[in-house]
Amino acid sequence: MSALNIALPAASGVLSFAFAGLVLDQWWQRRHAFQLVWAIGLLFYGISTAAEYFGGVFGWNTTLYRTWYLVGAFLVPAYLGTGTIYLLSKTRFGFFAAASVLLGGLFSLAATSKYAGSSAGGYIAFGVALIAAVSIAATTAYRRELQGHVAMAFLAAGTVLVAALVLTAPLSGAYLDPNTQVPVGAAAPGYLRVSSIPFNAGGGLALVFGAIYSAYIYMPKRRVLQARFAALAIAANFIASLPGAATALLQNRLNSRVPATILIALGAFIPGVTSSLNRFGITWSYYLGEFLGIVLIFAGFLISEEVFRNLRLGATWWSRRSRAVES
Repeated sequence: MSALNIALPAASGVLSFAFAGLVLDQWWQRRHAFQLVWAIGLLFYGISTAAEYFGGVFGWNTTLYRTWYLVGAFLVPAYLGTGTIYLLSKTRFGFFAAASVLLGGLFSLAATSKYAGSSAGGYIAFGVALIAAVSIAATTAYRRELQGHVAMAFLAAGTVLVAALVLTAPLSGAYLDPNTQVPVGAAAPGYLRVSSIPFNAGGGLALVFGAIYSAYIYMPKRRVLQARFAALAIAANFIASLPGAATALLQNRLNSRVPATILIALGAFIPGVTSSLNRFGITWSYYLGEFLGIVLIFAGFLISEEVFRNLRLGATWWSRRSRAVES
């Protein structure tokens, strides 16, 4: 057992729990729904990495493995992604979120060829993802302020269902990669493997797209396509605006939300990649990806004015208002 297999999950877990507490305190002060949902997602991040730490130190057992799989494969990205939908509920971001969920369903359907006995699970996961995607998109079109509530309703129901499935699923096979001693999903039945994809891929894509979308809103823009081209216009205009944003950053004129959201996007993207590699048997980077992800997201959240306006532990340690007065 490598020392890093203990140190990285321990560091990720401590940072995640501390981070969850700070975001929960911000919710207590300001009562924004996105802060509460993000705090829950970060708490799940901590539970998942804590399971990895205890499994590395004391050995893996069925309870730890089920906890790790339920929280890590299903819940962490889904709750962080749903928090992002709440954050951007006044915008048309729900269309991007709906596309993310639908892509997750399509990936689930495609994965049935990889996992034996997963066809029924894949079709059901795709069907539910399709219904959720259509519901989120329709709500965004007609009552966009409710898009977060609709996504959360599907996620809450899905959480109860997948918790029952994971806790009762028959497990067979190795819990760990024999070469790296990193946990893998091989012991889970095929229907669980494909059912997790709309949660982790859909939620992860929503988090990444949401961060990029927020960066686009606040950066100086160069429009090469008109707004009527919708998502294509945002993608093209975002890329075209990057040189101007870099210049503004060097001149200290860039809105702080732009680097904050780019850090969050990177923090979501890296563990998404290493988690996907784990699914295909490439496990050496898994713990490192988790650690880098939580560090980058934490850094982005600290910079973001939407999430943190102060840091408290009994008394206020730091606030943006007091810093502005001092400057």
